[in-house]
Formats: sequence, structure tokens, C-alpha cells
Amino acid sequence: MGFREAFDKKDFVVTVEIPPPKGANVVPGIDIAEKILGRVDGVNVTDNQRGIMRMCPLAFSHLLKEMGHNPIMQVCTRDRNRLALQSDILGAGALGIENICIMTGDHPKLGDHPDAKPVFDIDSIQLIKVVRELENGISMAGKKLDGSPRFFVGGVMNPFFEPFELELIKLNKKMGAGAEFFQTQPFFDKESLERFVGQIKGIDTKFLVGISPLKSVKMVNFMNEKVLTRKIPENISKRIESAKDQTEEGVRIAAEFIKNIKDIVKGIHIMPIGIEQYLPYLLDEAEI
Repeated sequence: MGFREAFDKKDFVVTVEIPPPKGANVVPGIDIAEKILGRVDGVNVTDNQRGIMRMCPLAFSHLLKEMGHNPIMQVCTRDRNRLALQSDILGAGALGIENICIMTGDHPKLGDHPDAKPVFDIDSIQLIKVVRELENGISMAGKKLDGSPRFFVGGVMNPFFEPFELELIKLNKKMGAGAEFFQTQPFFDKESLERFVGQIKGIDTKFLVGISPLKSVKMVNFMNEKVLTRKIPENISKRIESAKDQTEEGVRIAAEFIKNIKDIVKGIHIMPIGIEQYLPYLLDEAEI
């Protein structure tokens, strides 16, 4: 079953995130992917996430496709100009990759190559439009293509951006450009999620709610200080801090949260940052 088809045929859609390797050794990532084959509807392949250099998502997406997964290739506008972006997208189509998720990307100064020059030739909304034009057989230069790709195109959104009305404006622009699904930043409490569900009621698109297991108190503090625009609930941080194995406890908390929200959302996107090896355990605990 394809990723697009899963939205029509399943009550609860699940995607996960597996980054390409920081090097040429793909074995660890492929081993994890094999253990969850048939249990998830799509696998996001990150594009130098947080500005940290890794193997290109095109290559790793192809490997996942070959083993039977539905890869969702992330494409950032940060590192490539319009020529390179169109080339990679056409290459993805030629390799049978059917799903892409388009985003701006974190600034390089936040990553491991802080002196790298960002490109930002076009933004995520423009690139979504470009993909739709490529599907129509026309390049960004208005030139006719010899064959055109077909994609299920997604984007990202921040449910906690203030004022939220501006985030909705951006969401609607992405939908107008051709985005068909959206993956969100992570939620950690049901109250915030229920509020978000109310805010998006009536919006005709597909949402996958972000879930991120917290592997340690150090990660909680990092997320609070550097990543999130709101604080992780104190009861969660205290529970992780007091645990004998903080990573396992963080995974269990995420699994409990997933089971607790299945009745209010139609899908989730799991981002196991740095603990991808725990994905099978998380899926077991969440009864997925």
C-alpha cells in the first residue's frame, strides 16, 4: 500500500523518521528500517537536518524504496539553488520515489558546518509550486520537459507559532501551492493537541501530528532552550529524571501518549532523534 493510499484506507496513519548516515555506511539505518518494515506507512528521510551534514536523502530514499518502504524524501531549500532542486526532484521521480516533504531547513550556523553559505534561492512555498509545474512537464524556466514525475507532496507546520493566525496563512499558501499533507512539530501533552485539533477543524488537508521520544533530561533541557517555542510539561521531565533508564522511560512516555491520542487524530509522525534503534520497541509499546 502506498503512502497516499494509506490515508484513504486506514484510520490511523503512521510515519517515522530515519536520517541518512553521517558517512557512507548505510547498514545501521537499513537494519532499523528492516525491523519496522510493514509496520509504518512511510519513512521520512531527512535532508541535512539541523544543518548537520549527512548522506543525501535521494540515495537513502532509494535504498528504502528498494527494500519495500514508502520513503518520504525531505527537500530543503537551504542548500541548493533552483537548478539543483529541480534536478534532485526529477531524479527522485526517475528512481520511483513518490513522496516528498518540502521545507526551508535550519540555518547552517546551527549545524556542524557553521561557515557554510545558505542558498535560499527559493522558499518552500515556491518549491511546492515548482514541483507541480514539473508534474505538468514544465521547468521553472518555462521549458518543456521530456517526461514528468508524479509526487504526493507534503509540507511542515509549527502548531505553536505565535501568532497562530500567521502560521495558518502560511499553511493555506502551501495548500494553494499544491501541498497535500503536513507533518507538525512534536506535541507532548494532550491538552495542547486538543487545542490544535480545534484550531484546524474544517481545514481540508491531511495532518500527521509530531511525536518525539525524549531520551534524557539533557534532551528535555535542550528542546526547551534551543528548539521548542513552548516548554515540555514538568511532569514529563520529572518522570524522565527519576527513571533508572531515561531513554526507555522517554520511549514509554511517547508510547503512552500515542495510545492516548489515537481517538482524536488520524495520524502521527514519529521523530526518534538519535534513538532510531528504539523504533521497534516504541511501536510495540504503542500497540502499532
